[in-house]
Amino acid sequence: MKPDSAETAQLLAEQQKVIQQQQLEIEYLKERIELLLSQVYGKKSEKRPLELQDQLSYLDDQPEEPDTIPIEEAVSVPAHTRKKSGRKPLPEELPRIEVIHDIPEDQKQCACGALLDWIGEEISEQLDFIPAQLRVIRHIRPKYACKQCEGVETEGKTVKIAPPPRQILEKSIVSAGLLAQIIVAKFVDALPFYRQEKQFARLGYELSRTNMANWTLQLGEIIQTLLKLLKQEVLSGPLIHMDETTIQVLKEKGRSPSSKSYMWVMRTGASAKPAVYFHYSTSRASAIAQELLKSYQGVIQTDGYAGYDFIDSSSELIHAGCWAHARRKFMEVLKVKGKYHQQKLKTGHASQAVEYIRQLYALEDQADEKQFSFEQRLTLREEKAKPLLNEFHQWLKNLDPQVPPKGLLGKAIAYTLSRWDQLTRYLDHGFVGLDNNAAENAIRPFVVGRKNFLFCDTPAGAEAMAGLYSLVETARANQLNPYEYLKRLFEQPPYAETEDQMGSLLPQYLNPTRLDSE
Repeated sequence: MKPDSAETAQLLAEQQKVIQQQQLEIEYLKERIELLLSQVYGKKSEKRPLELQDQLSYLDDQPEEPDTIPIEEAVSVPAHTRKKSGRKPLPEELPRIEVIHDIPEDQKQCACGALLDWIGEEISEQLDFIPAQLRVIRHIRPKYACKQCEGVETEGKTVKIAPPPRQILEKSIVSAGLLAQIIVAKFVDALPFYRQEKQFARLGYELSRTNMANWTLQLGEIIQTLLKLLKQEVLSGPLIHMDETTIQVLKEKGRSPSSKSYMWVMRTGASAKPAVYFHYSTSRASAIAQELLKSYQGVIQTDGYAGYDFIDSSSELIHAGCWAHARRKFMEVLKVKGKYHQQKLKTGHASQAVEYIRQLYALEDQADEKQFSFEQRLTLREEKAKPLLNEFHQWLKNLDPQVPPKGLLGKAIAYTLSRWDQLTRYLDHGFVGLDNNAAENAIRPFVVGRKNFLFCDTPAGAEAMAGLYSLVETARANQLNPYEYLKRLFEQPPYAETEDQMGSLLPQYLNPTRLDSE
């Protein structure tokens, strides 16, 4: 029986549909492979490669793009001064040791017989290094007694001696300076205790990692009041940047040693005296963020993690999104497409989206250069950023139905459109920036340290780590030398008896002159 032409056409159409679906699946899988390869072996920077700047996206390989909106960009070259080339001068505040290289005395006479006169000198400098060294501080307390009262019962003490000096760790051999060095080495320079143990051995003393770990745990308990005050500073608003990352803790009750725990970070924004607060938890659940933000009223700026979605339904919280994360989605498309397109093309959907976002950042850079107030930023955003965002939004909505939703470009568009209200929230608040980089920058030192120490042994150790990272990163955010801050801090708690006195020891309120004078 001869097949019906209509049935044949229907069969061919169905087969063509299957082929198209399979082709889309192949393209999607190729994208994922290339993205994973770029994440493992490629550059980590999100700067656009030159060869990608004018290329079409792999998913946008079409002869015509009627929906692409050209963006005119004015290029201006600002006036500038040429930097002097050459070696950077050595800092004047460094101590100098003078070494004089003179000619012998018998060469200080001219051939005519006259003595040579000193007419000047040539000076060159070298930067020298003095290795660290350990020393012992001997606390000597003279004892006094009355010889005439020996063997006679009298009222009061017959022997007098000064009280022992107060220490942050009672009856310990570690000084405030050594303690500060140990903490800075681990939480700033990412040196695990076992590496520090080897360093101290080379310096002449076998200081065990067990002792260093125990001291850290004790500090974690001692600074609790300080951390409570630091958290209050963060919750004082009006803007909090928030992020989280993983940590492995081996001895958590009822959990496998390989289970993931989390380190949360909150950082103040729009503050001349920034504060950073770390919090350890076994969970990444939304309930943790809600508990941390309890009693807070203001703006929260986060990435796109769904655990922060509760902010959108709160009457006391305002949720601001992160343009850096939205841009990152489109940059993933650019990283992948570079593997398929060697020729340079003029336009591309991902490139176009990145260009829109670049112009938003350019406006903020302009405000930074001119040191705009919050009110001036709002005016600039209303006049220039808002029209650009409206254009970008319409362009995304027009493009959305034209690209496969499972592809990288489709996901980038869906991410941006689904969070549009959060991403444009900065238009209403001059103190809110475009992204959540402040939180990412605050948590990055922890991530670097985690690559070295790998895990925490106990939850108490993780909590102590969170507290010390809070102090160290707050000190760094306030342009303080972490070692100098911690050394002074560790000298003061024995003398700080009230909450106000403890509050004055926070990095953003520390007064080095006052501490040195006490």
